[in-house]
Amino acid sequence: MIEILRNPDDIKIYCEESEIKDASVNFEINDRKLFVYITAQKEKPRFICLRWNFAVTDYTRIMGDKWERSYGDMEWHSLNGEVFMPWYFLANSASETVGCGVMTGANSFVSFQCDAYGCTAWLDVRCGGTGVELNGRTLLAGVIVCEHYKDMPAFQAAREFCRVMCENPRLPKEPVYGSNNWYYAYGKSSREDILKDADIIAKLAGNNANKPFMVIDDGWSVNSCAGPWIPNEKYGDMSEIASEFKKRGVRPGLWFRPLHDKDIEEQHPEWRIKKLKNDSNDPKFKKTDEGWLGYLDPTMPEVQKYVRATTRKIKKWGFELIKHDFSNFDMFGVWGSSLNGKITVSDGWTFNDKTKTSAEIVLDFYRLIREEAGDMIIIGCNTVSHLSAGIFELCRIGDDTSGRIWSRTRAYGINTLAFRLCQNDTFYKVDADCVGIIKDKIDWKLNRQWLDLLSKSGSPLFVSVQPEAITDEIKEDLINAFKINSVQNDVAQPLDWLYNNQPRSWLINNVKTDYDFIMDSYPELLNAKTQPV
Repeated sequence: MIEILRNPDDIKIYCEESEIKDASVNFEINDRKLFVYITAQKEKPRFICLRWNFAVTDYTRIMGDKWERSYGDMEWHSLNGEVFMPWYFLANSASETVGCGVMTGANSFVSFQCDAYGCTAWLDVRCGGTGVELNGRTLLAGVIVCEHYKDMPAFQAAREFCRVMCENPRLPKEPVYGSNNWYYAYGKSSREDILKDADIIAKLAGNNANKPFMVIDDGWSVNSCAGPWIPNEKYGDMSEIASEFKKRGVRPGLWFRPLHDKDIEEQHPEWRIKKLKNDSNDPKFKKTDEGWLGYLDPTMPEVQKYVRATTRKIKKWGFELIKHDFSNFDMFGVWGSSLNGKITVSDGWTFNDKTKTSAEIVLDFYRLIREEAGDMIIIGCNTVSHLSAGIFELCRIGDDTSGRIWSRTRAYGINTLAFRLCQNDTFYKVDADCVGIIKDKIDWKLNRQWLDLLSKSGSPLFVSVQPEAITDEIKEDLINAFKINSVQNDVAQPLDWLYNNQPRSWLINNVKTDYDFIMDSYPELLNAKTQPV
């Protein structure tokens, strides 16, 4: 069928210069792994293109991963050489499933194409939108793996292959579950509101030995969705709030956006990502008196010091979980839903440190936060999935679900959980996002199915509960869901995912369960690519 653990049939190197003089690629095969190295003296490599030729003649379905979160767009599909599949892909034919991909923690952004005549791997070794300056350094761009699985369900094969790609996942010591206030408050909250939320969550968790988290999302700082990361007057002393959470029997968590601070960006434009011109109207780059500037550059020593100090401050306040957000957008200027093969669509810009690839820069940034967070649990949101593995305990694997629109939860929650649940406990704990509960919005007969599936998935359950929305029925369902998810001993897998991208049939603890995620809530006619929250 498909086999790429051999030297490629064709190799191309793309550099800033049209004529290749000193850039070269070398390979090493060891322990069923293909190591890909690149070196260059003066030239600035952009991409490595590797091609393996073979014929795919059997009926075959293909499924790939995503750069960061998924956006309701994961599915098994036919062979299509125009579709780029980040990090890995699975090919299913009759009783065999083949997994092809790159080991987690790669030093380049790797994507695959698969057609009826072979497979192509693209290794993006750029620094931002420009070739990297290796200056004679030999870079291990990626380690490619390929495994064949026969006579087992495709989902089981996917999970086994994820274990191959990630040798050292980082998992929390205890299951993580609880509440996040975003999906009913949407940034409109206060100290009084959040303490009421904490009381509710503590009661719902009852006598569970493992206590739930109460995560404060955006709305606590002086600016909406931006630093400086100091509390606004509605919240006050954050260390007091963290202490009150613990008194109430919940563990405190806090959201922040590390690479966007309005005050710092105004005071120090030299700390921001720069571009000579903005031909593509890239949203990351804004015209200022200093030229086209983006958000904070994580390769600047001053920015690194700032992120370290902010992370330390949150830890000192007494928070036990940190959720950091937006960093992929802030670095590369586009959401994953708009990407195909490239992690950034803009050319003509670099980070301040031009000697490292974008993947190396992302890894350094993640490790910096990890180092300062210490024993705090980290949730990465809008972070690169394959580079988060082994560094963060939790990764948000899909775009936002909704407390208002069931169609969005169905698309971004159920689809995400089904197609990335294979990464749970193999890369990290997958966070498929919240069950948002708002009075008179989503019918509970629909939302309770999402709660049931998520609570029994073996992955973290977060809810977002508007106090006035709680009925006796909802309260009882939430108590049961928290009790189940506080231990996360359940094992779930989608059964009809090969032909349904919002699977209705699931095998939970070896018992088949059918859900009806449609009922009388039919798919909506949308006027945009992304549904509103």
